[in-house]
Amino acid sequence: MYLRVSKFACLALTLGCVSLMPLAMTAQDTGNPSAPAPTADNPKPGGGEGVKPPSKMPVTDSPSKWDIFAGYSYLAPKGNVVANDYPRSVNYGAIGSVSRYFNNYVGVQVEGDYHNDNNENVVNDDFAGGSAGLIFRFPTSDITPFVHALVGGESVGSYYYPNKWGVVLTAGGGMDYNTPLFNHRLAIRVFQADYQYTHEDFYPIGRGNFKIARLSAGVVFKVGTIAPPPPVTLSCAASPTSVFPGEPVTVTATAGMLNPKEHAIYTYSGQGVTGTDTTAKVDTANLAPGSYTVNCGIKEGKPGKEGMKPWQVANGTTTFTVKEYEPPTLSCSVAPTTIKPGDSATVTATGVSPQNRPLTYSYTAAGGTISGSGTTATFASTGAPTGPVAITCNVADDKGHNATSNTSVTIEAPPPPPQPHAQALCSINFENDKKRPGRVDNEAKACLDEVALDLQKQSDAKVVVIGESTADEKTMPKHHRKNAKMEDLAAQRAVNTKDYLVTEKGIDASRIMVVTGPTEGQKVEDYLVPAGADFNKDMTGTTPVDESVVKVQARKPLPPEHHGKRHAAKK
Repeated sequence: MYLRVSKFACLALTLGCVSLMPLAMTAQDTGNPSAPAPTADNPKPGGGEGVKPPSKMPVTDSPSKWDIFAGYSYLAPKGNVVANDYPRSVNYGAIGSVSRYFNNYVGVQVEGDYHNDNNENVVNDDFAGGSAGLIFRFPTSDITPFVHALVGGESVGSYYYPNKWGVVLTAGGGMDYNTPLFNHRLAIRVFQADYQYTHEDFYPIGRGNFKIARLSAGVVFKVGTIAPPPPVTLSCAASPTSVFPGEPVTVTATAGMLNPKEHAIYTYSGQGVTGTDTTAKVDTANLAPGSYTVNCGIKEGKPGKEGMKPWQVANGTTTFTVKEYEPPTLSCSVAPTTIKPGDSATVTATGVSPQNRPLTYSYTAAGGTISGSGTTATFASTGAPTGPVAITCNVADDKGHNATSNTSVTIEAPPPPPQPHAQALCSINFENDKKRPGRVDNEAKACLDEVALDLQKQSDAKVVVIGESTADEKTMPKHHRKNAKMEDLAAQRAVNTKDYLVTEKGIDASRIMVVTGPTEGQKVEDYLVPAGADFNKDMTGTTPVDESVVKVQARKPLPPEHHGKRHAAKK
């Protein structure tokens, strides 16, 4: 029963290895991922004109790190222990090995095999053992030849003596065919041919020395890769990429292909840059306007040994720009815009810094005075001429940038003083003295004293004395008049009144003007004319008296008889 199982396993393994060969060849022909890319010389890679022979195709995949082999093995031992004991070929065997490569060519191998010929009718031989040693390979894109040398132990037994262990030496080689199956992880070991020498002591029967030829075939599973891992990648980015001095910049480093089992260290360099993690900060407060570069780096590896291998190091750069501060802007206004002399106005300045820098205000004026250092100032018009006065507002930031704005305030001219007008004073009647209708009597003195007092109070004023007469007096024939020399009683009355003020009250004659008026009556009207007043505008229809013609009548008292008659008449 055991013999049948062994034979079946060996046959199945052999058939499996053989059947994989055409399948691999078909996959190689229909879709070889290692075929070269289309070029001008080879427009149809994978077939047709310009296809290079497969043996000349470049290696596209890195050789494996581990090769695990399992297959069928045929053993042909030669040697003897006792007379007529000749081991014969063992057709049923299995072999397996594990190879660990340190580079593309050199590795170590552990191998084990088992061969047993359980035929009860003939001499039974079985060989089994394990060895370890060096293996050398020569990989190409399609085939991988190899040689190896191993040393180990071998168990040998037969029908006539029990199994014994002895040292075995193995030397040989073979060839693997690389298929594209399982992402190039499966190869077919077309053959492996080895020479083995082993020595066993079958005491007390005797010693056995065996020279063995071993032929094997099977499949190889390729695990891992000798090529270094993908190199670490690093990209750096600054955000924002354009700032004003003092605004922060964040630099972010993004690493790729990191080994999660390794320790990573980030480094940064550049003006104002600080950081040891995936992000760094840039202090731009002391940076002049311009473009700046930040260098980023990453190293991975075991703690304390980061960056020992080339693929564990990556670097990157990024840039940012520090912009010049923008100057402030300024608007200026005044309220109210029109003031009177001596009044004041409020000046308001509104400055804006695009980067919110601190601002300082100042003010100047073409006239008057202005005071204030904030956003408002006070303009005082004292000493300023009338008309528009220019005001300049100034603003400066802490970076030396300035801005100005202009406005103006209008100072009104003072209104002209009120126009003086002639003022009516008291009046004098001439109705009592029928004999002397032009004489200034004692009753008039009270009025004229008040007139004199007003002139004394206003030294720049004048008096206009308006003499008036009745219609009868103006039309009376001259021969009916008591005094033939009096041509016009109105003018005479005015002249006599002036004379009283001059001679009795001491008023300068140049300050008194005598005229006649259009009003009918036996009287004199007195008008005070302040400086600047225009009497002719205030009183129309008067006529100046020619004082060279109309002479003053002396003020004489009436004779006694006249007084008696007057009293008698009153009785």
